[in-house]
Amino acid sequence: MLVVGFGPVGKVVAAHLGARGHRVLVVERADSAYPLPRAVTHCSDVARILQSVGLAPDSIPHITEPYDAMYVWTNGAGETLVEVDWSGRGESDWYNTYFFDQPSLEHALDEVVASGPRVEVVRGAEVTALVDGPDAAVVTVRRRGAEGGDGEDSGDGEDSEVRARYVVGADGAHSTVRAAMGLGWHDDGYAHDWLVVDVEPGAGASFPTGATQRCDTDRPSTMVPGGPGRRRWEFMRLPGEDADTLNTPDSAWALLAPWGPTPETAELVRHSVYTFEAGWAERWRRGRVLVAGDAAHLMPPFAGQGLGAGLRDAMNLTWKLDAVLRGVASPDLLDSYTTERQHHARAFVDFSVSLGKVICITDPDEAAERDRRLQAEHRAGDRPRPPRPGLGPGLHVGEQGGALSRQGRVRTPSGTGRFDDVLDGPGALLLRRAEVTPELSTQDRADLAALHVTVVALSGDGSAARTADVTVVEDVDGTYTAWLDELAADVVLVRPDFHLYGTGSAGDAGTLVRGFLEGVRAGSCVRVGSSNV
Repeated sequence: MLVVGFGPVGKVVAAHLGARGHRVLVVERADSAYPLPRAVTHCSDVARILQSVGLAPDSIPHITEPYDAMYVWTNGAGETLVEVDWSGRGESDWYNTYFFDQPSLEHALDEVVASGPRVEVVRGAEVTALVDGPDAAVVTVRRRGAEGGDGEDSGDGEDSEVRARYVVGADGAHSTVRAAMGLGWHDDGYAHDWLVVDVEPGAGASFPTGATQRCDTDRPSTMVPGGPGRRRWEFMRLPGEDADTLNTPDSAWALLAPWGPTPETAELVRHSVYTFEAGWAERWRRGRVLVAGDAAHLMPPFAGQGLGAGLRDAMNLTWKLDAVLRGVASPDLLDSYTTERQHHARAFVDFSVSLGKVICITDPDEAAERDRRLQAEHRAGDRPRPPRPGLGPGLHVGEQGGALSRQGRVRTPSGTGRFDDVLDGPGALLLRRAEVTPELSTQDRADLAALHVTVVALSGDGSAARTADVTVVEDVDGTYTAWLDELAADVVLVRPDFHLYGTGSAGDAGTLVRGFLEGVRAGSCVRVGSSNV
């Protein structure tokens, strides 16, 4: 496996595949990690993805903190327009909203990747050519030469050829992999420049603590937490305003002044003008080459979903690649990565753009009409919550197929904890009672195990045990009993990326398993050689 790009998405891809025993080479253009914050927020299902690599939010409180409150939108006069409900916990048993420090999170991910003995990371290297072939993708990788006196690459870097069974391009918005494979790009036509400012308040400093969107015609702006001990502000560049003039420490401090921070009470961590854009790759796969993260989609940050969308790509893609590399699945399974994830990511692109079109209004008459409409909805009790789109068409069936599964606490003889930790992953055929365990062939059981799907039954009497065919668990907080009741189901099949394959009654368990495995196998079991990366 070759992964191009070593940002958060590339790191999670490498961590998952390395943990599954695959040999992974990662190439990254930059010589060192980017030291400044970029993304600052993620939601409940992304917390579950971080849990899957050993970085559950409650294990890294110095990096991430929950936000259990409203996201309040006001107009220029300070009147409330919208209160978006970011409070509470989501399906994954984590808070719906977290704020984090990206450099610290990436350092923690570095340590996770480094703990995998089969993952090699090469920095200061870039892909200069990529050819997809029937047996392998052939990639030319150039390691950067020594810098000249002007700080530029001397151009005498060393080229090497890598033969990879699959290539994942997680190499950002200007993806070399996407361009090399001609995957195309749909530009959604949305573009606004914003000055992003990160601040570290000093001891005893007093600042607003909530998440606020100010829809002010004089200058739309955003203020949110930036992870433990940090704050983030964003200010829209106004029509006719020079970006270089805006992007200075003096401008940053002047714009921060109404909010409280001063050079005497806070440290200016960074300021940078970004163009908030929207778009997506028209194709996410060609043969043995796939793209993920910003290489596959871009969205403005108003919904806080950019990083999360990329990590969802990684979670969807890695279990399928693992299955293909192990010979459990046909390579055709990888086509479902595009159909499932592109639909989901585009839903968040559209949602983020729709928020931007409300926020970025500078015409007073248009803003006044917006304010009247939003205030009327707010008075009527409308408290919107972020959307929960399901997967697009792919490997799932039925009305509930493609939705997120629940995660609760369970108990087995080996301990008590969240389901994924106790059962070594989310993949499960979950039964209301052990008595409905289906009769499965030896091959079906072997393939379920290879896909890290465990047969689990809820205990009816509070006991917990394990038999040869099923792991019986106590539903500690009633999460799973309530969930099955909501679904009117006795059995659910949860994929390794914690999305539902499907649900059914007691007699449907065997049908669900066989349908899932037939979909994975796509008609035949293709054995792939293992001599290359």
